[in-house]
Amino acid sequence: MNDYRRKPYKALSNTTTRSKMSMCSRTKYIWMDGELVECGKAYIHVMTHALHYGTAVFEGIRGYWDGNNLYIFRLRDHMIRMINSAKIVGLRLGYGLEELIDATVKTVRVNEFQENIYIRPIAFAGEGSISLDISKVPTRVSIAAIPFGHYLKPKGVKVKVVSWRRVPGFSMPVMAKASGIYLNSVIALSEAISSGYDEAVLLDWRGYIAEGSGENLFIVRRGVIYTPPVYASILEGITRDTVFRIAEDLGYKVEERDITREELYVADEIFMVGTAAEVTPVIEVDGKTIGSGSPGPVTQKISNYYKEIVLNKIPKYREWVTPVY
Repeated sequence: MNDYRRKPYKALSNTTTRSKMSMCSRTKYIWMDGELVECGKAYIHVMTHALHYGTAVFEGIRGYWDGNNLYIFRLRDHMIRMINSAKIVGLRLGYGLEELIDATVKTVRVNEFQENIYIRPIAFAGEGSISLDISKVPTRVSIAAIPFGHYLKPKGVKVKVVSWRRVPGFSMPVMAKASGIYLNSVIALSEAISSGYDEAVLLDWRGYIAEGSGENLFIVRRGVIYTPPVYASILEGITRDTVFRIAEDLGYKVEERDITREELYVADEIFMVGTAAEVTPVIEVDGKTIGSGSPGPVTQKISNYYKEIVLNKIPKYREWVTPVY
């Protein structure tokens, strides 16, 4: 019998093994369903419901190393959002807020990180059914952490307003940070990258600016900071909320309102924010230079203040940082 069917499987197996070795080279343990397991043994079954239907909610959380301690930024707020996301989607977590917070700190601590990290909690519909009904499918919960540096170019990115629209709230629950919704972001980013850009900007269903593939967006015009409102199909970002607080401290006015595409082209400054992206300047949109083509003064001031906060250097925001050690 011809064994040609086995060859793709063997190649996939080798690739998967290399990926696991790379992922686990600096991460020792992952928290899964209440227990710490070795990174290389953190398996799920191929018939996991979330793999087939995107029935999962997740968070992205950063931890910052200052040379003496590791600080997890806005851990409580991220876990509150994950619990709310699970409620919206219909997943039963089985863990309370304090349990998830404690599990995260425990996971990071046991890995003995002494560098900046990214934490990925995820709750997903597990095995047991291929039905679209998840009411009888068990929910599994996992928390992983990996060393992590810059997600986007810190000195500025070039973005493209892509053809794909941000999925509207009347079609999908955009308030939930749900895995299935992120296919929208994946294909948007793919279009931008294939066109030679660093990041995508999506319009909402009405044609106004929504957000990036994984970031909220702000523009600066005549000294005022503007950002799209929640009803523009955006995710209510925790870093977005952080920027509101920072801007107030620095004396800037922030307005939530609809932003048109052409307003991007004439903005004095644009920056994107998110847990992974932090505060990233946008220096070009659709081939058009923004401002001077370098990070603007407002963006730089907000970015610098943000860096101080996450490293526990601003006393009024110490409730936002959770020390690990």
